[in-house]
Amino acid sequence: MTRRAMLRLAASHHKPLVPPLILIIVLLLDLSQRCHCFVPFPSKRHRLFGAGRLGMFTGIVEEMGTVSSVVTNENIETWDGGLCKGVELQVAKPDIALDGAYLGCSISVSGVCLTATSLEPLTFGLAPETLEKSNLGDLRAGDKVNLERASLIGGRNSGHMVQGHVDCVGEISSKSNLDDSLFLTISLPSAFVRYVVPKGFIAIDGTSLTVCEVDQSKCTFTVMLVSYTQKKIILTNKPVGATVNLEVDVMGKYAESAMAGLTQRVDELQKEVDDLKERLRG
Repeated sequence: MTRRAMLRLAASHHKPLVPPLILIIVLLLDLSQRCHCFVPFPSKRHRLFGAGRLGMFTGIVEEMGTVSSVVTNENIETWDGGLCKGVELQVAKPDIALDGAYLGCSISVSGVCLTATSLEPLTFGLAPETLEKSNLGDLRAGDKVNLERASLIGGRNSGHMVQGHVDCVGEISSKSNLDDSLFLTISLPSAFVRYVVPKGFIAIDGTSLTVCEVDQSKCTFTVMLVSYTQKKIILTNKPVGATVNLEVDVMGKYAESAMAGLTQRVDELQKEVDDLKERLRG
């Protein structure tokens, strides 16, 4: 069935004006073509420019780095040659993250997409928005962070599409073991619970993980770490009560945005139908 035929079928739906499933599917297909975040592999247009790096991540942590310092620099140069104050994060020379790095490149630091302002030492600026939405401002020298370079265009993605745009800070509520698996329950602000679904994706400190269970009433969800993953990321060594950076699956936010406009239009049409019925009765 062609997309035009699907739209005609949806338009001919004579039942109450509830968004038909077919129309929703067509809408999401249109969005997937307009936004590469929906597409698991880059378009042909992107491939023409070679295997460069995309400003996205996979949530597959490449290595754990060590924080050298988090300091306030009073002499950061601005675009007009002036000086201003800002917070800078330095990471001790990593083994992998610097491979192919250049000034201005993007590197995910515990789930936050940061721009490298210096390579020796590896330095990132922490903007006020970053400090507000993440826990990077709480880091101290010696703390471990997850590091991942931006994705290669045309490369494999063993995790999911991670932007490095942290939505909120969560907290570890509990930890438990079952054989060689580690289960963690994470609490998060109520405003973001609707984006977390069982068997869906979520990025925790930049690690792509699958959601096991969700408790909407308690604003918590559970994830499981296999033994291999436990050795490769910082989440394992965090105690109960520690904070984590959370990025929900962007597909949920796009779907919500698309449905908001559709729902408004359907409500308007329903009101017109109700008004027409009232006039016919009169």
